[in-house]
Amino acid sequence: MKETAIYIHIPFCDHKCIYCDFYSIINYENVASYLGALKKEIHFFAGKYSAERKIISVFFGGGTPSFMEPEYISEIIEHLRKYFNVDADAEITLETNPGTVSAEKLSAFRNAGINRISIGIQSFNEDELKFLTRIHDRKTAIKTVHDAAGSGFDNISIDLIFNLPKQTKDMWHSNLEQAMSLPINHISTYSLILEKGTILNKMVLDGKVKMQDEDYDADLYESTIDFLTRQGFTQYEVSNFARDGKECAHNNIYWRYKDYLSFGTSAHSFAGGKRWWNYSALNLYNAAVEKNGHAVIGEEKLTQNEMIEEYVMLALRSKGLDVIEMKNMFGDSWFVQNKSFLNQLEEEKFLTIKNNLLSFTPKGYAICDEIVAKLKGRQD
Repeated sequence: MKETAIYIHIPFCDHKCIYCDFYSIINYENVASYLGALKKEIHFFAGKYSAERKIISVFFGGGTPSFMEPEYISEIIEHLRKYFNVDADAEITLETNPGTVSAEKLSAFRNAGINRISIGIQSFNEDELKFLTRIHDRKTAIKTVHDAAGSGFDNISIDLIFNLPKQTKDMWHSNLEQAMSLPINHISTYSLILEKGTILNKMVLDGKVKMQDEDYDADLYESTIDFLTRQGFTQYEVSNFARDGKECAHNNIYWRYKDYLSFGTSAHSFAGGKRWWNYSALNLYNAAVEKNGHAVIGEEKLTQNEMIEEYVMLALRSKGLDVIEMKNMFGDSWFVQNKSFLNQLEEEKFLTIKNNLLSFTPKGYAICDEIVAKLKGRQD
């Protein structure tokens, strides 16, 4: 059985945060029709991809999935189990925003089949939360984590954002220290990135906000790795840290270059060396599913070189590149072409090579995009 993940996009949201570039909508007029379209799309692709596959992860992202009623999420899970071989122990994650759930609602989500909660806190600092236009405050964020634990969730993750404008190292480490006082076993830390089309990008272009420089960003990042490592968290991907046994199975599907199927607006899938993606606009998505059973607007078949480049990029940004696995998949030509550069990276302590695993050091993680780009250039 081929291990595969499923992603479900729930686009409905209370409001658009200034930094967000994910597809989301602020009205709820099409909630019912969207559920119907999702179920049709799931059924359509089950006919193509359910055989010989075991679903080990289901991830509800958005948007704000926790705005939905637990019965809505439960109906999707039941539909997935009906048409796909969803493993009895599959990790089923719900992205959750503080301010959208009570202890009672969290318990209902758990009864609906959710067994992992990912809470988008972003900051515990009141001024930073206001800047990011989050709907919650510090107290609500802390309460949401405790409510999740009290509802029986033993797999709780939170998201935090660093390198905000005017954020000092002390401010950032205060966020990390607060996180460590909570019953969590996974944490995702992201640098604030300017994305085209976001409100934040316009604010920067208009001179209303000034971003901090790359060196400061790298310094915060390296200090984050050091802090969380000392707290007993293992870095298993460039932005993700987990306690033993609590790595996100869904993340690992992506980073280990395994297949995933995605349903809903703007969803992207990858299976059998082919990638395809859906309409973003909800009305177009619903109409396409009604007509065709799916909402695919584009697809591409990857070449051998493209797959090698993606495999290398994903592996190095996570726990490391397994030499034996890669040679079995693609041969050894990549290693021959890059031997001298890899040796140089090891000598300069950006990379370690141990037990047939190539992996970044904290120093290497800080400039991983630059290193991966150079490796990619050597393949062209």
